[in-house]
Amino acid sequence: MSLSSSDTPQISGVMVVFGADGDLTKRKLLPSLYNLAAGRYLSEGFVVVGLARTAMTTEEFRQKLGREIREYATTTVDAGVWEWLQQRLYYVTGDFNDPQSYQRLQDMLKQVGSIHHTCGNNLYYLATAPSFFGLIIRHLSMQGLTAQAPGTWQRVIIEKPFGHDLESAKSLNRELRQYLEENQIYRIDHYLGKETVQNILVFRFGNGIFEPIWNRRYIDHVQITVAESLGVEHRGNYYDQAGALRDMVPNHLLQLLSVIAMEPPNSFDANAVRDEKTKLLRAILPLHSIEVLRSVVAAQYDEGIIDGKPEPAYRQEPQVSPQSNTETYVALKLLIDSWRWADVPFYLRTGKRLAKRVTEIVIQFKRPPFMLFRKTSVDQLAPNILIIRIQPDEGISLCFDAKIPGPAVRAGKVDMDFRYSEYFGNAPQTGYETLLYDCFLGDATLFQRADTVEVGWSMVQPILDVWALLPPNGLPQYPAGSWGPPEADELLERDGHRWHNSP
Repeated sequence: MSLSSSDTPQISGVMVVFGADGDLTKRKLLPSLYNLAAGRYLSEGFVVVGLARTAMTTEEFRQKLGREIREYATTTVDAGVWEWLQQRLYYVTGDFNDPQSYQRLQDMLKQVGSIHHTCGNNLYYLATAPSFFGLIIRHLSMQGLTAQAPGTWQRVIIEKPFGHDLESAKSLNRELRQYLEENQIYRIDHYLGKETVQNILVFRFGNGIFEPIWNRRYIDHVQITVAESLGVEHRGNYYDQAGALRDMVPNHLLQLLSVIAMEPPNSFDANAVRDEKTKLLRAILPLHSIEVLRSVVAAQYDEGIIDGKPEPAYRQEPQVSPQSNTETYVALKLLIDSWRWADVPFYLRTGKRLAKRVTEIVIQFKRPPFMLFRKTSVDQLAPNILIIRIQPDEGISLCFDAKIPGPAVRAGKVDMDFRYSEYFGNAPQTGYETLLYDCFLGDATLFQRADTVEVGWSMVQPILDVWALLPPNGLPQYPAGSWGPPEADELLERDGHRWHNSP
């Protein structure tokens, strides 16, 4: 997590993007690289080589990305910065199945290495469908492109999903380990590139007032929400096979849970942090069949209104089956079997076409004893709530009670609100900048290890197994533009709690 330092080194090497003509490249990777270039984090020895099936020359590739950066950049494009970056863009036309493509790639790497002095360091970014992961890495290995000569490194970034169930995740890990060392594999989750997610570590372990109360004695429960107002858009074909549980829970939601609940690591060394995150995930109490039925809610969005505009039902979306029983919403209650978190419920939810796009973690503290206020005008005390907002408005707020001015003793809620943009400026970012930068430096703190991936799927697998036995067409519906189905509200109401729905 080096990008926030004031004396960060510039990075060099070749970033090879497989699937360089796809959506991920133009929407996320290209804007991220531009932001890194604008921040002077890239050295003269930095190069990008794109590889995809589309027949293009390097010059045509540069022109294509030149048009796309103006559409997808997170800030105004500076002509000088773009010209500098554009001269470091190269392209190889190739089929992932064709061994000759990897020979042409090797030739290109030698060429750009001699021009830009990249020192033989290569980062292979697999911005492709998961079905190509093993194939590409096998061909890279056969061509000798993953072998690490003394003084050089070869690394691979893999996008999610890391499998579609526990067995496929284990199989993928076994396949990767045939050709790569674990320290060469970077499983990326762009949620962990958000500044606020990284700030959780500093917030918890760098402030003496919070860590002493970060436990079951003071915290009543925790809510983690990843809500999207958009539907499945152009991902209908993928999403109808995956669903909200597979798409979001084993990676995004469990990663947020592990950061907020893990034990203090003995250092910020990558393996020390990842050890504690994995230990936390292992401590989640398994959901057996009855617990799945009681503690997990799935639903699918129906027609509704968002921002005054009618939106279709999920089953009416392009590339989605009209009889689809795929969930677009999931909420679950988890318990952690540890000294710190015993009996503290963690509620997780995520969904499409909800009332608002927001990702936040809500920590609700236990109420203080009321006896002191029995003979006052105070009829109840609101619990203290700490809200960590991850997107779109990154920041942290703390809600507590204060006396309302006047002769009577009356209490009112007060919010202390910290916004990143107000204190540190609103730096343009996609969430990938820090992750790309860290990968070039070899800092794996924010990336998932093989065992972490498998532990996440082992928590989700019992839910998938129970759902596979349920009758079809039993999925609750919720209107687009709402906060989800009433069954999700009931999940918390049974424990005397309510979801925190951002206004």
